[in-house]
Amino acid sequence: MRILLTGGGTGGHFYPLIAVAEAINEIVKKENLLRPEIFFMSDAPYDAEALVQNGIKYIPVSAGKSRRYFSILNFLDIFKTGWGVISSIFKLYSLYPDVIFSKGAYNSFPVLLAARILRIPVIIHESDTVPGRTNMWASKFATKIAISYPDTEKYFRDKDKVAYTGNPIRKEIKNTPEASAYEYLKLDRSIPTILILGGSLGARIINESILNALPKLVEKYQIIHQAGKNNIESVAKTSEVILTNSPYKSRYRLYDYLNDLNMGMAAGAANLIISRAGSTLFEIANWGIPSIVIPITDTNGDHQRNNAYAYARSGAATVIEEANLTTNLLISEINRLIENKDLLQKMSDSAKNFAKLDAASKIARELIEISLSHE
Repeated sequence: MRILLTGGGTGGHFYPLIAVAEAINEIVKKENLLRPEIFFMSDAPYDAEALVQNGIKYIPVSAGKSRRYFSILNFLDIFKTGWGVISSIFKLYSLYPDVIFSKGAYNSFPVLLAARILRIPVIIHESDTVPGRTNMWASKFATKIAISYPDTEKYFRDKDKVAYTGNPIRKEIKNTPEASAYEYLKLDRSIPTILILGGSLGARIINESILNALPKLVEKYQIIHQAGKNNIESVAKTSEVILTNSPYKSRYRLYDYLNDLNMGMAAGAANLIISRAGSTLFEIANWGIPSIVIPITDTNGDHQRNNAYAYARSGAATVIEEANLTTNLLISEINRLIENKDLLQKMSDSAKNFAKLDAASKIARELIEISLSHE
């Protein structure tokens, strides 16, 4: 049984692949099946340690990116993609996996084209409300299409192939140990905690809004702020100046990046989360935490705005668009939510209802069944 994973230019695309691999290994162990060989083929391993931990073998393949703006790199990347397709054909022919699971993105294109030529079954997964170009193309020959939002189904012609599975979440992220979170992070249980997530690289506009609101926020709340690796120095210096004379400066906790352990602890203590509208929304839904979502403007297909409003329609979140984001509005919205316990509970319940905790196992089961049918 050989299963190949592809895609993963960002954490939002890569870690669902890891979640599915975890589920495959879990099902195989539970049902005493022959342990599968799992491979990951892409232009970069993204998180090599996660691959090793899950027994996934990395196979490099070149892939060129198609940009929506003029760049000489678009011309050069045509050759990278062409070579990637040729090398993918040879590598897939040598390996000949039973099935391929793809998260889309430009770096999955050479592998998917090679799979189509070699007639290897493909299952694709779309995390956003609006499908990316690679997934739209691959949907024409994919065996199954898994989606994270029910609204996404309308973009695919063959509805019989579409399954609303939700987004796969890794086991480490699912756990939020509330009992030990306050002690681990040295937080006061009696003070509400707000968690700000701008992504691993951070979000400048969110950081600036939080810093402007910081003196008032720390008067009422404890703040856990993931500012991003690119912004940590400037945010640290600015926050130090802003809170110099504040008696509540110890309530502000700044991180460049929250690893799995710290993220779980932070989520375990959080009463409210402020976030972008990428794959993090599914982690927030899994945790059942109310949120304020600030989508990125001008993403491909405007998918972050669509994601944000699709999630907000479930009742789990409110949305503030970047054009409307002001210090006063942010503070006002935080106060409105935190001070309304009934509303927070309803939002929490809605988040849990939105979450699909079995997404990884559903996809893993389908991959295993296709693999076993080839035995």
